[in-house]
Amino acid sequence: MKKNWILSIALVSCMASNAFAQDEETTSDQLNPVLTGVPSLTIAPDARGGGMGDIGAATSPDVNSQYWNPAKYAFMKSKSGASLSFTPWLRKLVNDINLSYVSGYYKFGQGDMQAISGSLRYFSLGQIDMTDEGGNTTYSISPYEMAIDLGYSRKLSDYFSGSVVMRLIYSDMQADDYGAGSAFAADIAGFYTRPVTFANGMEGDWSLGFNASNIGTKISYGDGTTNFIPTNLRIGGGVTYPFDQYNSLAFHADINKLMVPTRPQPVQMDGESNDDFELRKEELLSEYNNISPISGIFKSFNDAPGGSKEELQEVSWSVGAEYNYNNQFFARGGYFYEHPMKGNRKYYSVGAGFKMNLFRLDVSYLISTAQSNPLDQTLRFSLSFDTEGLKALRAR
Repeated sequence: MKKNWILSIALVSCMASNAFAQDEETTSDQLNPVLTGVPSLTIAPDARGGGMGDIGAATSPDVNSQYWNPAKYAFMKSKSGASLSFTPWLRKLVNDINLSYVSGYYKFGQGDMQAISGSLRYFSLGQIDMTDEGGNTTYSISPYEMAIDLGYSRKLSDYFSGSVVMRLIYSDMQADDYGAGSAFAADIAGFYTRPVTFANGMEGDWSLGFNASNIGTKISYGDGTTNFIPTNLRIGGGVTYPFDQYNSLAFHADINKLMVPTRPQPVQMDGESNDDFELRKEELLSEYNNISPISGIFKSFNDAPGGSKEELQEVSWSVGAEYNYNNQFFARGGYFYEHPMKGNRKYYSVGAGFKMNLFRLDVSYLISTAQSNPLDQTLRFSLSFDTEGLKALRAR
């Protein structure tokens, strides 16, 4: 069945370690993506960031900051909040692959300078029917990946905050040759924001932020090898320009770099026998598999076969804007770019948000400019709640 074939490919892609052959010449003009286990951790979970081209390192704080930059929680105006997000995956082909995401935070301490936060993400690969040689369904599996985390953030000055997040990752592919895998990771993040007065006399702000996420152990699916998890460095900046008391426009930009070493792809040298070449490939692959996660972070900045040119290709970037009317209506747009040799994700996104006293609803829509993108023509939804809105309702 077509569905089974598609989902089987998705299942295999999550294994990452065997995704590409190793016997082709590698240059800066050949497909050579950075491969990791648990790739679902890189999917942007909420509609606000998704509507701005997957941006969030330095955007204004919101309840979904746990994924983008948890240090922003220390600057939240509301004391607590929670959010639920839903993202369909491969929507044009199937209807049961999706990402569900729940996040929340609570501020405490003198002056509410500290916050605890947490999130749960669940990526379902749907139901896959396993068949025998005659094409008869014998049983079904429901592979999934999930992560649960807990974070702490604190204001370290009037303008800067820092955060640490601990995360437990679990991946169960339910395949005959693979077992369930688990990993432990941490995030380290910082956020700086400062008010600025523009020529029109209105006060806006500018901000900078970073998040080094998924720094942790490798994950193994029981086949004797281990895979790097998607350790990532996100850096961003932005500025909010107010036109008047009710209208403002924010511009933001993010860059991302997977801090995972590039998988070796050796080239057979002139005069080298096939046996010697295969032996050298095995040795290189063994050395790669034995790289520790921390060593891999440092190696990831200077190990691309194509040199510095290819290293720059491993940096993806995105730009986005958000229009805000009276903190009640929001319109967003953005663009994301990833080099064709490193994954070829290129897309525009648009989004909107509407905020009432108690809740806020955000939606986003992705328009891919590359030939394939699992989120192409997909709507994402986020529903958020905050305690300040609840207090306002009770006051009435």
